[in-house]
Amino acid sequence: MTDRHHALSKQALPGLASRYSAEKRFKNYGKMAIIFSLSVLGFLITAIVLKGSGAFIKTDIKLEVTRELVTTYGDDDFMLLRKTVLHNLPEAKGRLGRKAAYNMVSADAEVGLRAGLDALLENRGDLPQVFDVWVPASDDVDMAWKADLSDAALGRFSQTQAGWLQSFAKKGRLKISFNSNFLMNGDSRDPERAGIGGALMGSIFTLLVCLVCSFTIGVFAAIYLEEFAQKNKFTAFLEVNINNLATVPSIIFGLLGLAVFLNIFGMPRSSSLAGGMVLSLMTLPTIIITSRVSLAAVPPSIREAALGVGASHVQAVFHHVLPLAMPGILTGTILGMARALGETAPLMMIGMVAFIVDPPGNFTEPATALPVQVYLWSDSPERAFAEKTAGAIMVLLVFLVLMNLTAIILRKKLEKKW
Repeated sequence: MTDRHHALSKQALPGLASRYSAEKRFKNYGKMAIIFSLSVLGFLITAIVLKGSGAFIKTDIKLEVTRELVTTYGDDDFMLLRKTVLHNLPEAKGRLGRKAAYNMVSADAEVGLRAGLDALLENRGDLPQVFDVWVPASDDVDMAWKADLSDAALGRFSQTQAGWLQSFAKKGRLKISFNSNFLMNGDSRDPERAGIGGALMGSIFTLLVCLVCSFTIGVFAAIYLEEFAQKNKFTAFLEVNINNLATVPSIIFGLLGLAVFLNIFGMPRSSSLAGGMVLSLMTLPTIIITSRVSLAAVPPSIREAALGVGASHVQAVFHHVLPLAMPGILTGTILGMARALGETAPLMMIGMVAFIVDPPGNFTEPATALPVQVYLWSDSPERAFAEKTAGAIMVLLVFLVLMNLTAIILRKKLEKKW
């Protein structure tokens, strides 16, 4: 009997030690690659979160309001706000002084002032002689307070404005609150009023159109090519062109959508309908290719068993093959929709780069998308928009994770069913 231990010894196999060493090095290289990738990803996400978390909070200033001011200017919120600001900063003299005082509050602070007055009237029924109302601060005040009034932050203010800001801080007239306007408002020239509400609704409408078009057409095309089409030169020509379309730059699909959907069919420019149609053209090759692979991976015995008990070809495909291939099809759909969610170039070609103030209410109204909004804000000179840009990226990533998580859960349920 051969000694097994002796057969695997270094004397019997001189290259065994080097092979084990090479295998160990390969495993270590793989671990290092994974650690490096996770480190880069962690650094990127941490940098975005640290930069963009401030977009979800805002700074409010407490202003003292008198009943006399409300009685005099109650019908004009704009003048009421200005007179209230000057009442709280009586040392603001002259045109430049008044302008510096007005720049301490947000451009839409009159909305917060009116909301505070309405809430006080609802709770008390009348207004006291003197009362306090919280209003949003300007973007410069907001950035300075978030930076704990550092010298670098105060350097953007005049000496008078810096003194006012420090006085407000000492008297407890500054506070941090949740910035719901960032999630609800549309775009704005003023950073403190700008939000992603319009871009978020535009992305949802656009992706819904893209999903309906690309998933339906892509799956049916894959079923025909894989299960019903004859293998000839025509189908080979189609397969080659589908594979080539998967590598075409996205801006080409934008040009195609501009020429076909807008110029020929007259779809509304800058609408989610046109944007979703363009993105569906871009995602169709990916969905078709992955769907065909999933259908081909189903064992032939499934088809043969269905046909053997009397099912037609169509019944065998749609009742047996397609349900088994659906998890893989959903995987391809996830990949295609994830790519569509982050695309900017094709949407710019059809006008979705427009300045959209009001969130769209349907598929045909002018809209923009989250990646386009990120691009627009990243090019803005105001430093507060840098914070907004990172915050929009955070929302985009959360949107992507939720969308993929929904598809993965659906895929798991289908796997358990069969």
